[in-house]
Amino acid sequence: MAQVRPRLVAFAAGMLGGLVRSDQRAKGELYLRGLLLDGRRKSMQPMAARLGVDHQQLQQFVTSSTWDYGEVRGRLARWAQEFIDPRAYVIDDTGFPKDGVDSPGVARMYSGSLGKVGNCQIGVSVHAVTDWASAAIDWRLFLPKSWDDATVDGDDDPEAAAEIRRRRARSKIPDQVRHREKWRQALDMLDEITGDEQAGGWGLHPRPVVADAGYGDCTEFRLELEARGLPYVLAVQATTSAYLADAQPMTPPYRGRGRPPVPRYPDARSTLAALALTAGRRALRRVTWRHGTRKHPGNPTAAMTSRFLALRVRPANRDIPRAPDGTLPECWLIAEWPPGKPEPTDYWLSTMAPDTPLRELVRLAKIRWRIEHDYRELKDGLGLDHFEGRSYLGWHRHVTLTALAQAFCTSLRYDPKAPAPA
Repeated sequence: MAQVRPRLVAFAAGMLGGLVRSDQRAKGELYLRGLLLDGRRKSMQPMAARLGVDHQQLQQFVTSSTWDYGEVRGRLARWAQEFIDPRAYVIDDTGFPKDGVDSPGVARMYSGSLGKVGNCQIGVSVHAVTDWASAAIDWRLFLPKSWDDATVDGDDDPEAAAEIRRRRARSKIPDQVRHREKWRQALDMLDEITGDEQAGGWGLHPRPVVADAGYGDCTEFRLELEARGLPYVLAVQATTSAYLADAQPMTPPYRGRGRPPVPRYPDARSTLAALALTAGRRALRRVTWRHGTRKHPGNPTAAMTSRFLALRVRPANRDIPRAPDGTLPECWLIAEWPPGKPEPTDYWLSTMAPDTPLRELVRLAKIRWRIEHDYRELKDGLGLDHFEGRSYLGWHRHVTLTALAQAFCTSLRYDPKAPAPA
């Protein structure tokens, strides 16, 4: 820390320069230093002990001081655009295990971090990503229905509604913040990231959106991305229905009674799995999407390679709007079919351009590995899930400062390295 402290001070000044008061900027740098120092716990009291300060300084800065974490995130996002030059925006969510019931948004929910249903908070995040670096640039705390009194009929159950209002008041949750599906929160963040600066957005360049099947299986999410002009590569289930791109709708003959028939596809919808199996192994191509670090004699370059196929298809969910001639919109189906497997193991839908090379589609589909790296570094090294406060504002400020600490680590990690000794 003694060696990098001047760099940290300069980095914090750039990220927290919009804070009006000098004492806030100083406490922000202090909090970042606490997150970066060694130590098992990164909650306020252990950090304050390592820093040699009263923990009230950190607590006041995070929970009751007046500064806008959204402005800080915007600065981080613009830094990521310049320093990382992201290839995509990746959406994901992660769990924060909790013992009690008073932390904002806590409930019994499934958490991928736990691998089961447990008592936790869920944070939804958007990451600016390339294969070599990434940054968690925006966050939302997911509020389940049990934290939204508007989802409870106050006439039928006034006590339940009153209890929810008491919990919201204790956590200082703004009245306009309500239960909102994770995919809608992801859209809110993408709107903020790519929105016009004059309208309160951050003005970042639109980039492809990548997410797992928790988001990709939501037809409305895919349609909203298309409406925003954001191309995507989204994981989906093998049972997703679709037609091949060359399928054509037909208009049945009008028999003179009732409403005239509309164009429709004559054949039954298929599934992505069935379309891939029909294409067969002859459609597979071997693709190396990146090189890892685990080299061995059989793979000296640590090449990550598998077999993939790409087909032009027309997803056929009933909620997808059709053109006047009855056709459904066309997109890519990407399927991974590893050697030795009887059928594909993973599927993605993508609205990347029809001339996009298969290797580029695969690279984007696989780029989510960076998010696992982010969550591991943010949690294990920087204390993302160590926040013990019980305020909605405090949670958002803590995750923002943790993301800043990770960005600082990224800037250090990619310093030019000294030549190796002869």
